Amino acid sequence: MPDTDDELTVERDDAEGRYEIRVGDVLAGYTVFYTDGHGRLVLPHTEIDPAFRGRGLAGILVAEALADIAERGETVVPLCPVVVKYLREHTVPGLEVAWPTLDGKPVG
Repeated sequence: MPDTDDELTVERDDAEGRYEIRVGDVLAGYTVFYTDGHGRLVLPHTEIDPAFRGRGLAGILVAEALADIAERGETVVPLCPVVVKYLREHTVPGLEVAWPTLDGKPVG
């Protein structure tokens, strides 16, 4: 496993439909996205490799992904529990969130 001092990077990979977090040059996890029929980015799932869990990488990944989405002027639909939790606890300047609903009631 890479050193804890290795550089962390988060990048968007449109071809794979995900934001990836790397520790050094090793893929440590990702947040999946797809565009819905309204042009919004739906975030259904975040995954961190078990070898990298417990280091706060999911929070870093989601924070940077949401900041990038806000900077691009895109709207996010949070379905992933990690993303939902992050948005409930943090403000992301400029981010437009379309909370999913079920029978007219917010989900998440």
